[in-house]
Amino acid sequence: MKKILLGFFMIFSITSIAQESGFEFQEYKNKGKFFAYWGWNRENYSTSDISFKGDNYNFTLKDVAAHEKVKPFALDPYLHPLKITIPQTNLRIGYFFKENYSVSVGVDHMKYVMYNNRIGNITGTINTGGDFDGIYTNDEILVSEDFLTFEYTDGLNYINVEVDRFDNIDKFLNFKVRGIDIAVTEGIGVGLMYPKSNTKILGKERYDDFNVAGWGMSAHVGINITAFKHFFIQSNLKVGYIDMDNIRTTKNTNDSASQHFTFIERSILFGGRFRLF
Repeated sequence: MKKILLGFFMIFSITSIAQESGFEFQEYKNKGKFFAYWGWNRENYSTSDISFKGDNYNFTLKDVAAHEKVKPFALDPYLHPLKITIPQTNLRIGYFFKENYSVSVGVDHMKYVMYNNRIGNITGTINTGGDFDGIYTNDEILVSEDFLTFEYTDGLNYINVEVDRFDNIDKFLNFKVRGIDIAVTEGIGVGLMYPKSNTKILGKERYDDFNVAGWGMSAHVGINITAFKHFFIQSNLKVGYIDMDNIRTTKNTNDSASQHFTFIERSILFGGRFRLF
């Protein structure tokens, strides 16, 4: 939570400085242009309480910790045309409706894996005829793979709409390289969570499928370096909140899970700006 608050503080501090300093936007014209980018991300997640319910069980695990799942960098799969969605990725397409404002739609393809084989705290009831049956009141339990595996390794997919602002800082930095422009960008977003759950609970058959599980919101700040008006590289720091109350855990629609948590995402992005007409 401290990291999340620090991230929000950085975003809004930089935004305020950019606006109060009166930075001018790029000399070239962006209004009416489209842009697209592709890149990769890294995440950190807060702990969360995860509630599970279904036929003959209803329990909550407290303060569950999770981590990302990063593929070591290599041409395969990062630049393999048939495998580029395997790493943690970002895709976005947008439009400048003003010189320094854009609206865009994109997908943050993150990955989330609950830590196994750790001691957790459980409250609720289990009565499935298995080894974990009982009535729990904030009791300790070993979250083994036999008890539960819970992850979104095929995508904690945040499909969102963003509104962004761009402010040129060349003059502020006294940067005078012709053909290269540096800008601060900041924005806010909101969207749907469309994860592919990968879950095995209480000995039930493993489940692995997509569904609309909830919603999310986010804010970000970044540095954009544009070369020759059209090509850019951008680095973003994004903080966000995810609330999912409709997570599928088995083929049985009576089985579900819910959780909410915050995240910090760092990304490196490559893209271009262009006109369609």
